[in-house]
Amino acid sequence: MIKNIVGTNDFIEFLRGKSATFLLAVSNTKTADIEGITQAGIPGKIYLTPTLDSEFLTCGEVRSLESIAETPKGVPTPALLTRATHLLKPFSNIEILNLGIQVAPKVDYFKTHNFSISASGDISSLANIDAMDVFKKGLDFGQNFECKDEYIILAESVPSGTTTAAATALALDYDCKEMFSSSFKDVPNDIRNKTIQSALSNIKESDDIFSRLSKVSDNMLIFTAGFILGLNNQAKVILAGGTQMACALLIVNSILKQMQGHLETSNLALCTTKWVYEDEKSDIEGLLKLNDLKINAYYADFDFKDSSHPALKLYDDGEAKEGVGAGAALTYALLNGISKEELTKKIESLLG
Repeated sequence: MIKNIVGTNDFIEFLRGKSATFLLAVSNTKTADIEGITQAGIPGKIYLTPTLDSEFLTCGEVRSLESIAETPKGVPTPALLTRATHLLKPFSNIEILNLGIQVAPKVDYFKTHNFSISASGDISSLANIDAMDVFKKGLDFGQNFECKDEYIILAESVPSGTTTAAATALALDYDCKEMFSSSFKDVPNDIRNKTIQSALSNIKESDDIFSRLSKVSDNMLIFTAGFILGLNNQAKVILAGGTQMACALLIVNSILKQMQGHLETSNLALCTTKWVYEDEKSDIEGLLKLNDLKINAYYADFDFKDSSHPALKLYDDGEAKEGVGAGAALTYALLNGISKEELTKKIESLLG
């Protein structure tokens, strides 16, 4: 039920039955305000998606809006999948990393780490990120984070994050133009490509890595790269996501190459969904193979074939693929003996 993308299955098998701390990194980029570029939320209120995801994951309800976020086609947030997992086999701890969101989640008791980072700008003009500052904050957090469990799951909720990830990887000179996924089944390539080209037009040949990241990236990607390097393989980490997390690894790769540094990666892996892995319009395996780092990567062999719920069937149709750590959460559930049938029923119950 858990399949390899690259690497071996030893890492993931070692985590079978073990406890995990779940970190959700939330951030806004004004790139998501571009009309038609994303369907990761409610039109006109896309900026609320990370806030609502945080509330629903931790408390089982949304508090900053009347109802759970869903796309115009009726696809509910992948936070459903992660919440269902948590109800069946609770994560030992859930913490929120505020990496620049416009509306703070209305959550008590669950720890929120605030880093005084502002939401980033629209990459088609300029993201206006202090990339070195964000990176250092991730580095410091990684160096000082004490994991009280046997591993960390680091997830994200960043609308338009696949667009900023594609622009980031291209700005760092990776040959990856057609490799990034989308929240859409029919990717709005005209809008996306125009946005990315506008972003890349601001890059100068003389720009170093951090200048490039400041112009075209997003806070989550930069912070995650810092966090990975700060941890320095001292704790086991699953990067919970698809092509965005693969991009964060490419940032790490670029920084290490520039510094002529080395990172041991035996404690680092990526987990995503079957919908990302089988997406014909992206290439998670190809992205991972662009990296000089040796990474184990997996996908949860889970779908909604056995569900009769029309909203969930849209996942199998390609209208949503990943987010809020869905792939890693499903993997965690499967590692802890939760069956596909149990998961499906629990997810359906959350939809009412």
